[in-house]
Amino acid sequence: MSNLMRLSDLQAARPPSAADQVFEALYQQVVTLGLPPGARLSEAEVARAAGVSRQPVRDAFWRLSQLGFLTIRPQRSTEVSAISVRAVQQARFVRTALEIEMVRLAAERFSLVEIATLEALLDDQAAAIAAGDRERFHGLDDEFHRQICVLCGHDYAWTLIREQKAHMDRVRFMSLSFGAQSALDDHVVILDALRAGDVPGSVVAMRTHLSRIEDHLPRIRAEHGEHFKSEG
Repeated sequence: MSNLMRLSDLQAARPPSAADQVFEALYQQVVTLGLPPGARLSEAEVARAAGVSRQPVRDAFWRLSQLGFLTIRPQRSTEVSAISVRAVQQARFVRTALEIEMVRLAAERFSLVEIATLEALLDDQAAAIAAGDRERFHGLDDEFHRQICVLCGHDYAWTLIREQKAHMDRVRFMSLSFGAQSALDDHVVILDALRAGDVPGSVVAMRTHLSRIEDHLPRIRAEHGEHFKSEG
């Protein structure tokens, strides 16, 4: 038994399946509004474009529907779901709870090696802002938060966080049209606290950073009201 790989090791070693690749491609298009709310998707057309059979596309559609990104009406249509403000707020609450614990642990554990990894990411983020590359910044933003989990030895936590934050991602992406620099500034404050081993300061900095979406929501809804669901 001692020679058997752990299931998590098997998962890490497994190359992305066709369904995984279709899921990731569609996920990114939904988040960056390449596929805006209301856009209709066809299994056959996506399968043809991706060069795969319809089963992986069907699997990817189901996973996206579980995240709230797609509304599937069997035998009728599949379309990108409108953004739910309530779901965004719930996702922020759960994400904050998880990331607060991760940053608390990071402040207690990180050495100069881990700090250097995060510093390099912030340099890349600054370059993305200078280039006006919103999609690259969005990916690097995620990578900053993911690396905190990975460098703490809890990379599985990022899987949970990513699932929970999906509802936030489209709003976060839209906020980068005016809020990318403030996001980077927040990351700098978080990193400074981690470098100093300041647990309370790290917690406050992360909580402040993740709460900004609440401040951005009114402006984003005013500018992109067509993307949001009507909720009573």
